[in-house]
Amino acid sequence: MRGYVLSVWNVLDPLYLKFTRLCCLPDTDETSNIFRVRLTCYKGRDITLSDGTQIKKNDTLVKIHLHNVRLLNELKHISSELKKSKIVYEKVQKSLPGIEAYISSHKYENEIKGIIGITTLNRGCERLGFEVRCIAHPVYKWLKWASFLPIMCLSVSKPSMKKLVKQGAPSYLFMSKEKLIHIYKN
Repeated sequence: MRGYVLSVWNVLDPLYLKFTRLCCLPDTDETSNIFRVRLTCYKGRDITLSDGTQIKKNDTLVKIHLHNVRLLNELKHISSELKKSKIVYEKVQKSLPGIEAYISSHKYENEIKGIIGITTLNRGCERLGFEVRCIAHPVYKWLKWASFLPIMCLSVSKPSMKKLVKQGAPSYLFMSKEKLIHIYKN
């Protein structure tokens, strides 16, 4: 069943890419970076990151999305949840310099304040340089959790409600442009 769902997802993924306005990073092949990105206008509450960067409504950020179907295909034969987590962590770590290069060469580089993502994979994010923030709006938080449910079911070896609840609620991930440059500049 899992293989069938992934096959259908592989077929539908180009449509998803088009409708979400996501793009693969330029000058990289599809397999070298685990992220797909787009510019976004921030609509959340004002926040101040640990390095003093203030992100306010209508600030420009780069929204990052994991290429979930690719990850699930690469991890489908691995049964150890710990090994899967380590592989995802390493792929994210290797991909962040590409995000930094994308921002540094973007025509709106001076307007971009940082990067933002939403994930349920919160463990280890701080070691990568991200700051984790709760999603304050309960309806949006629930909708994001519901949208992540299929991914969570496909990512665990033996899905159960207990495991899905244990994985936790989705959270925002932020990193300022300055911190990204400091840590990941090629």
